[in-house]
Amino acid sequence: MIPIPCRRNCCLDQQDICLGCGRSLAEITGWHQADEQQKLRIIATANARLAQQQPARSGISWQTNLNNPD
Repeated sequence: MIPIPCRRNCCLDQQDICLGCGRSLAEITGWHQADEQQKLRIIATANARLAQQQPARSGISWQTNLNNPD
């Protein structure tokens, strides 16, 4: 099971991208219906968005630990 990447820092920009986790509004609302492969793609896309939008914080990305889903 892949844990939700929400950081509880929810604020959408003008393109409906969350500034906390980097997911789009559609990715956020569709998270629970997504399968594991889709979730991994969402996380990769969100991390790329965060790196692009926040260059000063590009070293920070949401990490998935499939061995410890807590």
